[in-house]
Amino acid sequence: MSNKLDLRDVQGSLLKAYGRYGFPKSRYVFYRVNDGSQARKLITALLPLITNSAVWKGPEQIPDSTLNIAFTYEGLKQLGVPEKSLHSFPPEFSMGMKARRDIVGDVGVNAPACWDPIWNTDGLVQPVHMILWINGRLVERDGQQVNTVDAGYQRLCELVAKHSAGVEQLSGHVGDEGDDPSYQDGSAIYVNGMPTAKEHFGYTDGISEPYFDGCGSHSSRVIGGGKPTGGDPKTKAGWAPLATGEFVLGHRDEAGEYPAAPIPSVFAKNGTFMVYRKLHQNVATFQAYVERMSAAIPGEHAAEILSAKFVGRWKNGAPLATYPTKESADQFAAELNQARLEAKQPGAGKAAQERYEKLRLELVAFDFRDDIDGSRCPLGAHIRRVNPRGSLEFGKTGAFNTPGALINRRRIIRRGLPYGEVRDRSSDQGNHGVIIVALNASIERQFEFVQQQWINYGNDFKLGNDQDPILGNRSVNESGNDRMTIQADPRGKQPPVLCGDMPTFVETRGGDYFFVPSLTALRMMGDGIVDPT
Repeated sequence: MSNKLDLRDVQGSLLKAYGRYGFPKSRYVFYRVNDGSQARKLITALLPLITNSAVWKGPEQIPDSTLNIAFTYEGLKQLGVPEKSLHSFPPEFSMGMKARRDIVGDVGVNAPACWDPIWNTDGLVQPVHMILWINGRLVERDGQQVNTVDAGYQRLCELVAKHSAGVEQLSGHVGDEGDDPSYQDGSAIYVNGMPTAKEHFGYTDGISEPYFDGCGSHSSRVIGGGKPTGGDPKTKAGWAPLATGEFVLGHRDEAGEYPAAPIPSVFAKNGTFMVYRKLHQNVATFQAYVERMSAAIPGEHAAEILSAKFVGRWKNGAPLATYPTKESADQFAAELNQARLEAKQPGAGKAAQERYEKLRLELVAFDFRDDIDGSRCPLGAHIRRVNPRGSLEFGKTGAFNTPGALINRRRIIRRGLPYGEVRDRSSDQGNHGVIIVALNASIERQFEFVQQQWINYGNDFKLGNDQDPILGNRSVNESGNDRMTIQADPRGKQPPVLCGDMPTFVETRGGDYFFVPSLTALRMMGDGIVDPT
């Protein structure tokens, strides 16, 4: 398989985790296309502003803000993409998220009737045709921090205004004051004035992401981010890059094939599909449930232990598979923080940098081969459900040519940020949660499969209908098995714990499926020269 990928042709949102470059703010802006001809002119005008995936080789190359663009199926239709090309898109994309609600579990409290007004419209066809999103840094100017998202948004509005006959900016997002803002903001959660990687339940998020051929990341990112090989998970020998085609259209995937993509091939190549979801977090319900069920956990810090079992990591990010006790996790976190501070010191030597990097890799350098029974990290823990790290073979050897054969085709690149502020942790009311931006070459095989089979059902984990404790929608489960089993730990003489009557902690507030074109495809769309013949 070739790892030749034209990074300048791939939109930056696919290969750049902007948060790693110091972009703690985001803004998602949605449009309806009213005039295809004028909207195509807008796309052409936007091209110089679209951020690509070329590697930033130094701080001076990092822009203050980034801009990326994607389209729904209805949006492509309104833009005049030929019917033959439209019909060549995969059916899940052309149907859209709302029409796939039964498959992904958007029923009950997650049903479209509960979504923000921008998404909650009559019928299955939604008015959103196009999304433009901005990620911004905080920069010092005149002794004050400036949110560059505002400046990027102003440039965007000025450009769109010149083509106002072509597109209409949509409102309908529930805001902090119950208002109706014309965009959706995202922001890292700040502690003591500094952005963190936390989400509203208090866990460190965004620790690892898939590593694939040609992605442009440092080779050390293959550890924990690639596919398991059966070697030492703490070294590169334990991992190999995933195939490019799992995430980027027009390249071979793990099956050695080209993923299903629209025609002509030049229109699809270097593009991908994106899932946008706004998820509300029931913080009060989560905290109350953990406190109530932790009575079954002996010793100190019972609530913290139980919530770590739900997630598969401690709140500081340490994985249970490597650090099964709070004491070991706290010691690791202290060493990691000290190493980080030393590595940032002016004149820090190579040894300090290497020590920090070695400790940082501990966050991702693990699999579940030594924890097949779930005595450390429960079989149903969130991180094990969404990325089983080669554990679905349940200790069998020789059964598969690749240790991760059952999961390598289900990996997803996840972007996004929290939104809103938890103003009252004793109430689920309010406007706070997380914006999920999931990128994959196949919405059906990757996002929808994980959402349906691994999050809302547990059969692949030998857990029947038990759901992901964090993301599972209990409205899906008509059998009443709203539970999670904490497996026994014979080493610590901890008996199994059954957590029943588990409520829904995360609720869908809207979203849709988008096509993220390459820069080449955007030029074709702007010029109106997409030719499927």
